[in-house]
Amino acid sequence: MEMVLFEVKERIGYITLNRPDKRNALSHELVAALKSAFKLAENDSSVKVIVLQANGEVFCAGADLAYLQQLQKFSLEENLADSNHLKELLLNIYQLKKVVIAKVQGHALAGGCGLASVCDFVFTVPEAKFGYTEVKIGFIPAMVLVFLIRKIGEKRAKHLLLSGELVQGDEAMNFGLINYLVKKNNLNNTVTEFAQKLIKNNSAQSMALTKQMIDQVQSMTLTDALDYAAKMNAEARASDDCKKGINAFLKKQDLTW
Repeated sequence: MEMVLFEVKERIGYITLNRPDKRNALSHELVAALKSAFKLAENDSSVKVIVLQANGEVFCAGADLAYLQQLQKFSLEENLADSNHLKELLLNIYQLKKVVIAKVQGHALAGGCGLASVCDFVFTVPEAKFGYTEVKIGFIPAMVLVFLIRKIGEKRAKHLLLSGELVQGDEAMNFGLINYLVKKNNLNNTVTEFAQKLIKNNSAQSMALTKQMIDQVQSMTLTDALDYAAKMNAEARASDDCKKGINAFLKKQDLTW
């Protein structure tokens, strides 16, 4: 059975975690399959928006504990290579040129919570629990904390990372972990409708450049960030998408990207 499935429907690339018997736990092979799937989706011209989803009751339970036990026999160099393997996946998703929506139908824990967190939008159901439980097993939420601090700020990130507490529903929303809370029987339709709005109403180039800028400016000084923003602004004005969009707006024409 394939660990990760990929299919395209109506310009949406669906990447599906398909290891339900192991609660979609992150093994070396699953991470590799996800990296390949995201690369495939990014390079597929028929895909404009990507949805990350999962089969089974659990979205992702984090690292495969049996695999972590094996890693204890690895040398530091071997463990560093494996850590970089996961780091590359998270960074790839975060910096992907296309918008990524996480459709979280069940619990997202530890690395699984991190997997959802690096997506651009997170839709979930009231029953799903989110949390970083690494400290409870003597481990650390190393890579995911880098992204989490960016996403929700140090105060809230510290609370989740150091307590190991699980949150769900409105509490997960208040922490900034999720964007939309949807009843389970409405989840599929709601995510599809949202993705189609992005596809029909927004320029792919504009979304890609905006994602790139959000990533870049956070490591710059204010002056450097504004200089970079001014340059990007000037270049965007000359793009075909901008010309097309402004022309349609002035002529009051409907525009489908």
